[in-house]
Amino acid sequence: MRALARRFDSWFYAPMPRERLALLRLGIGAYALIYLLGRASHLNAVVDYPASSFAPLGLVRLIQEPLAKHWVYGLFAATLVTGALFTSGLFYRVTAPVFALLLLWVMTYRHAWGMIFHTDNLLVLHVLLLAFSPAADAHVYPRSRGPAPGPEDGRHGWAVRALCLVTVASYVVAGVAKLTHTGWAWAAGGALREQVAYDAIRKIELGSLHSPFGPWLLPHEWLFTPLSAFSLATELLAPIALLGVRLATVWCVAAWLFHVGVLALMAIAFPYPLSGCAFLPFFPVERWLSVAVQRFKGPRRAAGGPVGP
Repeated sequence: MRALARRFDSWFYAPMPRERLALLRLGIGAYALIYLLGRASHLNAVVDYPASSFAPLGLVRLIQEPLAKHWVYGLFAATLVTGALFTSGLFYRVTAPVFALLLLWVMTYRHAWGMIFHTDNLLVLHVLLLAFSPAADAHVYPRSRGPAPGPEDGRHGWAVRALCLVTVASYVVAGVAKLTHTGWAWAAGGALREQVAYDAIRKIELGSLHSPFGPWLLPHEWLFTPLSAFSLATELLAPIALLGVRLATVWCVAAWLFHVGVLALMAIAFPYPLSGCAFLPFFPVERWLSVAVQRFKGPRRAAGGPVGP
């Protein structure tokens, strides 16, 4: 057991460049800002909902009655401001935790008025982890005096590993939930076919946006067996992404295709994974940036002629 614990510690606290964690802050923070702006009307629509629809959950249980309009708008505006500071890395020790808690509040408050959108959970968990990590030790804009560059250490590695573990856990939990409710029969395809049919009928009856592809596929019963098996395998085998970049690439592509399939069959979007940002922690993003910068500088240097004496 001790040997296993030591191996986990060496993996979890593996030395990683500070630039990797900082780039994850930039990428995930930028996504969060774009998501908030794109969903602003939806997140703030609750100000016009009847108070009887308010059912507090999670953090929102701290209050018993809906917030006044100016509080809803004010907290949303504060989330945007602190989100911009979080992404840039400025005053990070203060602004990052504040942004993470405000993001958790805004998302949870919206969920307290109806359907719980679990598509937001992973984004909030990633932001919370980044907020309490040294993710502003590099790539801070505008530049400010930060810690002096030093050798790679586990101080930055643990946060990257934690982001990966949370991502993997979210998929495994979804797979286990399928087995809990349906058992291994889920892989046979019947449960998925019924889910697609119910989703299509409900949305058509309500006049909501629905996928035309799902109903078209329903008569072809045999197709749902491989689709179901693929979705279940993608969720339950998520831990293989922790075994190296190659296996992570295979799993991340499978997980992305899984979400494309959900979008095509039921018009349900998981924007965070579909954007690819949810899978960034599995990869050496600082190397991608270095290669991109070198390729950008190369043609410019060639165009300017020889460099040096």
